Amino acid sequence: MANSSHMKEITIDYVLRATWQSVARMYNEEAKGFGSTMAVGFTLLSIDPKTGTPSTALGPKMGMEATSLSRILKSMEEKGLIERKPNPNDGRGVLIHLTDFGLEKREDSKDVVLRFNDAVKANVSKEKLDCFFEVMETINKLVVEKNIYSKDSAPN
Repeated sequence: MANSSHMKEITIDYVLRATWQSVARMYNEEAKGFGSTMAVGFTLLSIDPKTGTPSTALGPKMGMEATSLSRILKSMEEKGLIERKPNPNDGRGVLIHLTDFGLEKREDSKDVVLRFNDAVKANVSKEKLDCFFEVMETINKLVVEKNIYSKDSAPN
């Protein structure tokens, strides 16, 4: 990172965004080698490999809009990675199941994610990682509980 006088100008959201964009680029680059994309990889990892996942639960689980997700699912179905089956617990619902090919590609995605995790763990102490997760959890909590721009949280 930059020296401390320069740090004052760098906002938290900038670091989050810039870091995520570089990770996303790396994941997409890696996925390209498997003839895939990061979005497909994350979708594969978000589908329960044994029981399948209701299509309605997938969007919220991945933090994704329904339209983007249905586009991804359509292309995954065309590639033979997933199949849609009626949900026995919900007459109108659909379960997204991984095919054997989908399960195979899910393993590839899992390996990519685990290799990234291992590389970070090899270069960052456990204490620092624990702090990172704690900070991320706090940021997420502030956002989810809408504590940032509420009337009560305004500085005096």
